[in-house]
Amino acid sequence: MAKRDYYEVLEVAKNASSDEIKKAYRKQAMKFHPDRNPGDKSAEEKFKEAAEAYEVLSDDNKRARYDRLGHAGMSGAAGGAGFQEMDISDIFGNIFGGGSPFGDIFGQQGGGGRRGRQRRRGQPGADLRISLKLSLKEIATGVEKKIKLKRNVTCDTCNGNGAANGTAHKQCTTCNGSGEIRREAGGAFFREIVVDTCPTCRGEGRLISQACPKCDGQGRNQKEDVISVKIPAGVMEGHKLKMDGRGNAGIRGGRPGDLYIHIEEKPSNNFERNGDHLIHELYISFPNAVMGTTVDVPTLSGKARFKVPAGTLPGKVVRLRGKGLPNINGYGTGDLFVQINVWTPKKISAEEKKILEKLNKSSNFQPGKDRQEKGFMARMKEIFS
Repeated sequence: MAKRDYYEVLEVAKNASSDEIKKAYRKQAMKFHPDRNPGDKSAEEKFKEAAEAYEVLSDDNKRARYDRLGHAGMSGAAGGAGFQEMDISDIFGNIFGGGSPFGDIFGQQGGGGRRGRQRRRGQPGADLRISLKLSLKEIATGVEKKIKLKRNVTCDTCNGNGAANGTAHKQCTTCNGSGEIRREAGGAFFREIVVDTCPTCRGEGRLISQACPKCDGQGRNQKEDVISVKIPAGVMEGHKLKMDGRGNAGIRGGRPGDLYIHIEEKPSNNFERNGDHLIHELYISFPNAVMGTTVDVPTLSGKARFKVPAGTLPGKVVRLRGKGLPNINGYGTGDLFVQINVWTPKKISAEEKKILEKLNKSSNFQPGKDRQEKGFMARMKEIFS
């Protein structure tokens, strides 16, 4: 198959400057790099083709020869039997001012990735998640809870390194202690060094000479542990709290996981919650609604007393400021809203019926034309809007 013109491959004019050629090749390399097109043979060929074109056109002498003789003049220079195998990181180094950019883009350190990987210590532990139910009273003040849970903790015999007491680790012979395996990838026109985690030591660079008998070389044991958890005031259903490093211990000294605490609220007999506000339903008798009374209503810290004025209609809402829940972010405290309802008995005696029938004949107990107070839902919408 005939080779395409190098200028056509890089999509530049024949009088293109060296900067334009470099920019064009960078674009092609980024577009067709095998790591961006896994398994795409067509993209791999175009990548090789672009690398070959740049290798010629970026060199003034080779470019002059190519301009005079075309591909026929490249035997021994590029593209022919005498083409010298090149390391693709050298080309990237000229363009990007360092090693291959694909080490950062694709999460590997290959070719120009001469920095290598930092040997890691052990394997990280898994996170744990628990649910914690709280009463509104606990939420109002904040609380410290002691929680029992089964989790992996650092082995106290080997102090987490997995080796039997008094024994040492030995260097991994597969990776010679580096924790990584390097291999070459590429074809006729380039090669790239791909770095993988060592499968024998899993990146640790060392192996245990003699495993700790208590943890079998894991550096951790499962046990029932007690953790003290401080819950801030004002949390609500659905909140998630995180305790760094209180999850499962890692293997052989690896980073421990985290503990996530999901907050749930226990149902309350006295209150309904609306954000930082509380709602309480108060029932009074019909005579008290007519004549007025003094009542005690429950709060999270005890009781509050207030006067119900004479002539109070069902649905009236009384606002007790500061009797709600504290805001978790410190923005004050919510209020307690008391909705007053008039209790209506379902069964009455004959004597009670006579009294009510007599009252019903009085004009004072007939619905008047006076403007009635707004209903509960209308009032609540005004308050919370």
